[in-house]
Amino acid sequence: MNLPNSLTLLRIFLVPLLVAVLLTRVENFELWGVAILLGAALTDWLDGHLARRRGQVTTLGVLLDPIADKLLIIAAFVSLVELELAPAWMVVIIVGREIAVLGLRTIAAAEGFSIAVSELGKAKMALQVCAATLLILVIRYPGLRTWGTVVLWLMVLSALISAAQYFASFWRNVDERVKERGRLHLLRRHKKQDVAAQ
Repeated sequence: MNLPNSLTLLRIFLVPLLVAVLLTRVENFELWGVAILLGAALTDWLDGHLARRRGQVTTLGVLLDPIADKLLIIAAFVSLVELELAPAWMVVIIVGREIAVLGLRTIAAAEGFSIAVSELGKAKMALQVCAATLLILVIRYPGLRTWGTVVLWLMVLSALISAAQYFASFWRNVDERVKERGRLHLLRRHKKQDVAAQ
């Protein structure tokens, strides 16, 4: 297994550790939680960077990376609901969006095409990490609540807009494939008719 894939697996293994630290509320749990979250987010940037730089982009990495991202974000925000630091309805939107986009990507891969990550999707991930970090730190620094809430709203908006972009991209690809299949079917039928006419 190459280094980028190992970093992706490390991010997956950090997910239960993050939840355990936040919900057991050990001493200085908020600082440990932020350290784990930011460390995991760093592996997200680093695995992609190294994979491209070293030419080590693999099918396993392409499949695992978005799953690892979504597990991390879902775990962080579900923990924030339990800690009463984030509204449950916002977290439902975030979790629903993550699962829906992952489902779209899975269907797209099964159909033989991929949905590229949008710039807004990348910004949304950065906002998610920033919002979760600020909200965890509210435990120690209550004055950060306003900033955390503002970033949370920006994150929800970017999540909804980027989800709409992914759905639009998915349907464009599906439409193109349906049209292509229709053209191929029509071409085959004409060839059969030409052969029959001869």
